[in-house]
Amino acid sequence: MSQQIIEKLKAFKVIPVIQINDVSQAVPLAKTLVENGLPVAEVTFRTEAAAEAIRLMREAYPQMCIGAGTVLNAEQVDRAKEAGSEFVVAPGLNPNTVRYCQLQGITMVPGVNNPSQVEQALEMGLTFLKFFPAEASGGINMVKSLLAPYVDVSFMPTGGIGKANVRDYLAIDRVICCGGTWMVAPTLIENGDWEEIGRLVREAVELVND
Repeated sequence: MSQQIIEKLKAFKVIPVIQINDVSQAVPLAKTLVENGLPVAEVTFRTEAAAEAIRLMREAYPQMCIGAGTVLNAEQVDRAKEAGSEFVVAPGLNPNTVRYCQLQGITMVPGVNNPSQVEQALEMGLTFLKFFPAEASGGINMVKSLLAPYVDVSFMPTGGIGKANVRDYLAIDRVICCGGTWMVAPTLIENGDWEEIGRLVREAVELVND
């Protein structure tokens, strides 16, 4: 199952990491992503609205690839899965949460930024990992350094990635996709500026598929 998710994310190349404060923003945002060529979202559990936002997006656009981000415990895994998330992403690697996801049969992408964490993930059978926080953890050089000894590992760098550097990350072998907020900035979502979000999404799609 997780291989299918990885293939989907690989095809998108860039994954909008979304913070929704008000559930009424969920469907218009999903519509904007779908209509501008990026039908994928990682909705972060940083706000109370997250689970309901995922549910509404899933109902309105069943074809979308939707995951939950900033998932820190089993209770959030349950809420994410119930709402219709296909995968969950965490900022770090919590073995308890990973095992719970494995029991529930939902794809888990934990965050790592050093060799020990990579080895811990491998020990639990995980090879697709989030490299986070990417820029603050050494950026492209660190990604290359970590991928070199771990030939089965692939990464989704997230954190500090934007228009200026996304292509440099994607150029690295086994960087499957990158997470980014620049095309879905919280202020744009708050203001309902769907036109500007649409423009930035189209620009991002062109940029990574050039």
